Amino acid sequence: MNIQTFIGCESSFEEASIVLFGIPFDGTTSFRPGTRFAMQAIRQDSFGLESYSPYLDRDLEEEAIHDGGDLDLPFGNTERVLSDIATYTKEILDNGKKFLMVGGEHLVSLPTIEAAYEKYPDLHVIHIDAHTDLREDYMGESLSHASVIRRCFDFLGDGRIFQFGIRSGLKEEFEWAKEHTYMEKFTIDTLPQIVQQLKDVPVYVTIDLDVLDPGTFPGTGTPEPGGITYKELLAGIAALQDLNQIVSADVVELSPQYDPSGASTAMACKTVREMLLTLTK
Repeated sequence: MNIQTFIGCESSFEEASIVLFGIPFDGTTSFRPGTRFAMQAIRQDSFGLESYSPYLDRDLEEEAIHDGGDLDLPFGNTERVLSDIATYTKEILDNGKKFLMVGGEHLVSLPTIEAAYEKYPDLHVIHIDAHTDLREDYMGESLSHASVIRRCFDFLGDGRIFQFGIRSGLKEEFEWAKEHTYMEKFTIDTLPQIVQQLKDVPVYVTIDLDVLDPGTFPGTGTPEPGGITYKELLAGIAALQDLNQIVSADVVELSPQYDPSGASTAMACKTVREMLLTLTK
């Protein structure tokens, strides 16, 4: 047994259709750091998880999935980190594969979404999160976990970003969103309807686990009360099965050390399994 590989992801890069990889980076975290340790904890805990999903009636053991490990990233150079992530992501896409990236803080979604956009110019993004992430900058820094979706808007433009579960942000962000994104505040209830709207276009899904209520999921750097339940998140992932062109995805913002019970890591593990199986559809 290799505890360095997520359960059921033992295929080689060459034979795999899906590549799983981790981004141990939390260099712009503004409150509690620690997401750099997420993928290490997820891999280890995955061996307490079955490879079979009764929710989706599919099994990781029946799919060709490669765990590429974690990227080696330089400390103190955010732009180089993002460049290295983009290079690796493009290699995956250029080889005709999809990926599931596990962060890390949410900024690491920027280069993966941009790489997907370069391959799929009609890309749309489903963003599930507690936070707007629409600031122009955070304390003068335009590359921040608090501005990641705004940076994606810079190349995606209007009508391409669909946000769910949002319950925290500046008033200016909520006002800006009224003109530029689809935003469902507080819940993810309209996700199935939006999935039907996006059914036949390329879609990238980014899940910030702090969308979950911290009473359920305390293991995150910026806990935000008033979130959804894990059952609601599972129902949202089930709705994603109707997407015909889900091109890649990510799961970010687990900080395992803030939940010594291990429950948050267990939820992150299951979310990774469900999203890997969603990508194999």
